[in-house]
Amino acid sequence: MKTLFSNYSFGAGLATDLVNTSAIVWTSTGEVLTDPAALARFLDEHEARLDSLPRGALPTDEDLAQVLALRQETRALLEAEDEDEVAEGANELAARASAAPTLLRNSAGEWEWHVTTDPRASIADELGALVGVGLLGVLHTLSHARFRHCASPVCAGMFIDTSKAGRRRYCMPGLCGNRLNVANHRARRQGNEARPANGSGTGTR
Repeated sequence: MKTLFSNYSFGAGLATDLVNTSAIVWTSTGEVLTDPAALARFLDEHEARLDSLPRGALPTDEDLAQVLALRQETRALLEAEDEDEVAEGANELAARASAAPTLLRNSAGEWEWHVTTDPRASIADELGALVGVGLLGVLHTLSHARFRHCASPVCAGMFIDTSKAGRRRYCMPGLCGNRLNVANHRARRQGNEARPANGSGTGTR
């Protein structure tokens, strides 16, 4: 597998989405990666082209177990307060797939740095290399401050903000932001219902 080091946003997005497949994030519906078929769908949705998984093939139960372990490691790195710890962990993830920097020309004849993994690497190790490159790229180009917890008080998700402005607040903006708006709206409505209409006495819900 080859990936551009400059395309760190892909790996950072993959890390974010992988971490947020956990049941601790999806408390109402539970684990997202429930079986090898679910893992295959996750890879397809993210267009993760892995040498270790030929098109149309399904991951194994062992692959799934290894990816779930990778998810736990990735979350620990996102939660780490020491950026040196993040860099060390991200380098380790890349090293497991024997990822090596390769200088190649693109279609315009310009030189670009790629990260190339060992063709014998497992699914989890290839994913780990993508995640590692994403984390390292964000550390180098943006900052450790872009590793964040979701701002929603009812969400345990995490994310890496690769936006230009760096103002992202939610791990899943379309979901967590809407949930918070709905919760605030309900709280305001309940407050209005509890307020006495004539200004005296005590209201009820």
